[in-house]
Amino acid sequence: MTDRPDTDALVLRSAQLDRFDRGNGVATFPIMGKWNLAHNTVTSGITAFAPGTGLPLHTHNVEETVLVIEGLATATIGDEEFELEVGDTTWVPAGVPHRFRHRGGDLMRIYWVYGGRDVTRTNCLTGETVEHLSERDRGGIRTD
Repeated sequence: MTDRPDTDALVLRSAQLDRFDRGNGVATFPIMGKWNLAHNTVTSGITAFAPGTGLPLHTHNVEETVLVIEGLATATIGDEEFELEVGDTTWVPAGVPHRFRHRGGDLMRIYWVYGGRDVTRTNCLTGETVEHLSERDRGGIRTD
């Protein structure tokens, strides 16, 4: 991830975004976070999903909002499932199980924002909690 001193403002070009491979055709492109800002209170990025992929059911220690920016998604939030398309947005409170998966087309991309700088992910199946975007935070799965 890009190392740079903190400033009052930051502009990143898409070519500057580093790819974080989550495995199985899922990749995250971190945008803003503690890796490039010293005093941020949000963390953001884009995750791209190949057809037939998703993330396992998980929770975070902070709230999250997700905007579908390309393709079709299915979101599981708590006990409900929602079919989403470009422009649809979700908000998930901290601690609520959720997941996103690709449901059609060539590529699905989501833009996400977490309400904090020290974000964790807890896998609901294993109970393991890891630091967001750490080496242990991979977890892309096949859903087809």
